[in-house]
Amino acid sequence: MEAKAEARYIRVSPQKARLVVDLIRGQKAGAAINTLRATNKRIAPAVEKVLQSAIANAQDRFEDVDVDELFVSEAYVHEGPRMKRIRPAPMGRAYRYQRRLAHIVIKVAERGGGEEE
Repeated sequence: MEAKAEARYIRVSPQKARLVVDLIRGQKAGAAINTLRATNKRIAPAVEKVLQSAIANAQDRFEDVDVDELFVSEAYVHEGPRMKRIRPAPMGRAYRYQRRLAHIVIKVAERGGGEEE
């Protein structure tokens, strides 16, 4: 049994979000929450919210799920669309830059049940 949660169009670059998501991949759900709370990155609370949502989805979908046995089976970050912006430059010119967006996906599974099926 596996449950998934996804946060889309988060205003952070995927590269920065991957630094945080890589910390929790493969950890137990409780340990992953503790890791995220101790992480000093701006995106960590958003990742924690997605993880909490994945745990809640698992409880909602499967009645017999043991929350203490849940672990982060998959966690990855995709690049979202880029917002093109213009910054004033000297002599009336304009420099273009891109604000990046990220899609964060976290899947949780139960250790015993997920591997047997």
